[in-house]
Amino acid sequence: MKRLRRNPDESDPETTPDPDGEVSFSKDQHERKCGLSSMKMMGFFVVALMVVSVVFSVSVVLQDPPSDGVLESGKNVRFLDVMESSKEEQVLEVQPQKVVGPVDDDALSIEVRKDKLHGGLLAAGFDETSCVSRYQSVLYRKESQHKPSPYLISRLRSYEALHKRCGPYTESYNKTLEKLKTGHHLESTDCNYLVWISFSGLGNRILTLASAFLYALLTNRVLLVDPGTDMVDLFCEPFPEVSWFLPLDFPLKNQFDSFDQKSPHCYGRMLKNNSFANSSKSILAPFVYLHLIHDYDDQDKLFFCDEDQTSLQEVPWLIMKTDNYFVPSLFLIPTFEQQLSNLFPRKEAVFHLLGRYIFHPTNPVWGLITRYYQAYLAKADERIGIQIRVFDTGTGPFQHVLDQIIACTLKENLLPDISTEKPIINQSQKSKAVLVTSLSGGYFERLRDMYWEHPTVTGEVIGFYQPSHEEYQQTEKQFHNRKAWAEMYLLSLTDVLITSSWSTFGYVAQSLGGLKPWILYKPENRTAPDPPCGRVMSMEPCFHAPPFYDCKAKRGIDTGAVVPHVRHCEDMSWGLKLVDNESEL
Repeated sequence: MKRLRRNPDESDPETTPDPDGEVSFSKDQHERKCGLSSMKMMGFFVVALMVVSVVFSVSVVLQDPPSDGVLESGKNVRFLDVMESSKEEQVLEVQPQKVVGPVDDDALSIEVRKDKLHGGLLAAGFDETSCVSRYQSVLYRKESQHKPSPYLISRLRSYEALHKRCGPYTESYNKTLEKLKTGHHLESTDCNYLVWISFSGLGNRILTLASAFLYALLTNRVLLVDPGTDMVDLFCEPFPEVSWFLPLDFPLKNQFDSFDQKSPHCYGRMLKNNSFANSSKSILAPFVYLHLIHDYDDQDKLFFCDEDQTSLQEVPWLIMKTDNYFVPSLFLIPTFEQQLSNLFPRKEAVFHLLGRYIFHPTNPVWGLITRYYQAYLAKADERIGIQIRVFDTGTGPFQHVLDQIIACTLKENLLPDISTEKPIINQSQKSKAVLVTSLSGGYFERLRDMYWEHPTVTGEVIGFYQPSHEEYQQTEKQFHNRKAWAEMYLLSLTDVLITSSWSTFGYVAQSLGGLKPWILYKPENRTAPDPPCGRVMSMEPCFHAPPFYDCKAKRGIDTGAVVPHVRHCEDMSWGLKLVDNESEL
């Protein structure tokens, strides 16, 4: 009898007997066939999976690439390779939709920047713990739009090598110092020096020190800084390995306070007496005092003439006392013209770049800055700085100054107006943090109360903060100057800035921050001016007491009309400042 083979799926071959008493499929036969069937099915599955995978891969390759990367948890993350001359060649750039600043670990993970050297502006190799701000400041600032030129970077590295070779207590320094101790002009040495005397208020000192450094850079001199009473407490060493501070045993140090226009070694007086012009190299004075304070006379101002710069090259020690940011007039000296053009293709970035190179807050000051920033400013959507300096006599706050500030912020749409009639339904979750700096606390209190007691018409939340109110300037007090330096720096971290006319405090903040502020025009007769403020031409500080002299023609001239990039200041009609002439870029 012919046996009928059954579909093994219909029943279990092990339990279903054949009518003849035999099992229609043996166990071994079934396992072999079942195994073959399983293998075939698995093969078909693998092949199908491979086909699907290939089709998916091709579709991904051919589709449009994402714009910036992978959107995850509200953050766009990109990895960029940045070619730099330093070791920091790879930059992890994390682009958040909302940057709140380095307030905590989450915020630090939002924006991680490794361009600690500011595009090559700073030198590597410092002990980071000795001056935390040098490399950490990049976490608190927006990326600068003003990059250092290759020539500036090269000259800074060359200067650092010169400073290392000629700085305090080096062989060259000790040799040149003999010229001061003996009073004789010895054989020329490899190193000439510019000594900056600590003088005037902190804002003035910062501006004049930057001016002195640029002059040293242009003339291949080594800059040595008089520590004064607090310079070591406020500023880190900017150059590697060798200090920029003048040694305490410098032989002329005890004469610094007495140096003035009547001093025998004052350059202007020597010119009047013809004692400098008639000197031969062999009897040339071992040092010359440069009196560049606001009260300097016409002879002192000849420092800014080409011919006089040639004569001063032979003097091993120049001692400078100034309260002026005299950089604009350096741009009018033909000898320096080409070098300055190579150093600073953008003229308005001079102090911005030099300031970020040499002025790094010490750790105690950096602590003041970062603690305040994290506590009050970091989480705001926008940070606004208002720097108030009042030159009127009497006790403030003055109503006309407050009126001027409010008029400026409203006219320029820097702050929203308030509603005094009806409540405003909160239409916006945007917040603005306003940092107020002033010797008086009255302006802050009035502004704070105004926005606390009334809603804004936009629904924005406005917070006002003032770190200190010292009531009057206390230049010689250490902690007063710590707070002043911290407040200048905090203002430089804002997004929008309002400053006061004539104030070096504001000049420092705007230039360090790379900000073009709205400047409050100086009131007359205790009346708020109209317009209350205006946007500056450039972020450069103003030279308050420039010379008005044509060195070649030997006559008076308007030095604010000689070249396109040196103009008169917005807040001081006779002052000079650097601006960018677009035709020169």
